[in-house]
Amino acid sequence: MRRQHDHRNQGIFVAEGEKVVRRLLESNFSVISVLLPEKWLVELELLLRNRPEHIDVFVAEKKLLETLTGFSMYQGLLAVGKIPTQPSLQEVISRNPRPCLLVAVDALSSAENIGALVRNCVAFGVHALIVGETSSSPFLRRAVRSSMGTIFQLPIVESQNLVGTLHELRSRGVHCVAAHPHVNGRTVTQAKLDSDCCIVFGSEGYGISQPVLAGCNEAAAIRMSPSVDSLNVSNAAAVFLYETNRQRGKM
Repeated sequence: MRRQHDHRNQGIFVAEGEKVVRRLLESNFSVISVLLPEKWLVELELLLRNRPEHIDVFVAEKKLLETLTGFSMYQGLLAVGKIPTQPSLQEVISRNPRPCLLVAVDALSSAENIGALVRNCVAFGVHALIVGETSSSPFLRRAVRSSMGTIFQLPIVESQNLVGTLHELRSRGVHCVAAHPHVNGRTVTQAKLDSDCCIVFGSEGYGISQPVLAGCNEAAAIRMSPSVDSLNVSNAAAVFLYETNRQRGKM
């Protein structure tokens, strides 16, 4: 359970908790196995039977499961799924209605933060999340849990060069906006968010790196009390994405 690098190499992820496992079973993601106490087997039996693939189901009491996993389990449910093949930028842009709405992350290290960001992306209609080469994977166990299973609804594009990806987006007419707290006077309500756009969020401690910042068309900040220098990235994302929907007449 702690060897998440091995999971990544195998192209798998772990879903934890009743809601997340249920949403995985309801999704189009491939499921490999489920590990759960007998009472949850009764609850999920119909979903398991309706799945198209063969799923290995292991049943044990919660105390034994915690011994096997090495950590406390609130509900005692785990499932292993396959990470889907990621779409290309061209596929994301061409198969979604215009204007498109993308989010990118630069050096976001906290699995919980990236999971919460995924949840906000789905809540506000983001078409895909672009994960920079210095960011944590949204398929880490804690990220999947923090997303509450919304990761199963959001296409993920993993970039090996976020600066290059932003240049490609700009060449396709996508306006790239950096959510940057230290901008002289320009606020989120003044940013151009009503056309095809990609909003870029940075790391918890240092924000957006200078090369990524330079790769954006513009930067904008959330106006707030001078005694607070920034918001948690998921909170900042909620503000930016709400404003994007407002500018597009959806709020």
